[in-house]
Amino acid sequence: MDVDEILKRYNAGERSFQRVNLQEAELTNANLRGADFSNADLRQTRLGKTNFNQACLREANLSEAILWGIDLSEADLYGAILREADLTGAKLVQTCLDKANLIKASLGGANLNGAKLSGCLLIQADFRPSSNQRTDLGYAVLTGADLSYADLRAVSLHHANLDGAKLCRANLSHTTLWGDLATDLSQASLQKADLSYADLNGAILRNANLQGADLTGAILTDVDFHGAIMPDGTVHD
Repeated sequence: MDVDEILKRYNAGERSFQRVNLQEAELTNANLRGADFSNADLRQTRLGKTNFNQACLREANLSEAILWGIDLSEADLYGAILREADLTGAKLVQTCLDKANLIKASLGGANLNGAKLSGCLLIQADFRPSSNQRTDLGYAVLTGADLSYADLRAVSLHHANLDGAKLCRANLSHTTLWGDLATDLSQASLQKADLSYADLNGAILRNANLQGADLTGAILTDVDFHGAIMPDGTVHD
């Protein structure tokens, strides 16, 4: 089934496209809201600015796909493979990405507000701001996610749940490259998170919960810990 056939069937009311093979296909600026592409092969596809709002892409393979500005809000990508995918400026509001593989993915300027990323692999993922927008992970659920070596400079992670997450050697430092921006972890939950050797220089952790977190070797210069619950359970003044 090719792109033209899928669009024809979608416009005729069909929504089921499970296991379809569209490897290296181009499908930009299309409307596929609510379609089911579970287990589809979408490797190296170009899906920029396509509307997949509320679509199902469970366990789909989108490795190395170009997904600039795609709308995946409220979509189901449980267990999807997005290794080295480019999600710059993507809309991922309240998207389910539990157990997804986003190793080395680019998420600059993406909106992940309220997204679910429990158990997600985000090793070496790049969350740095795009040219005009910072990456939003506010209220996101990242429990047990692996963010080792991820670039999270200037990312908004306020109220995010990072309990048990791995942030070993992650970069969460303040930056002036895109304006004067600090990584915002205010009121985030980082209980039992692994922040060993992470760079938190200038980060905002006001009222965050770090109880049981591992800060071994972490860079904590100019961190705002006001009101935060520290690893030993004490409250920082």
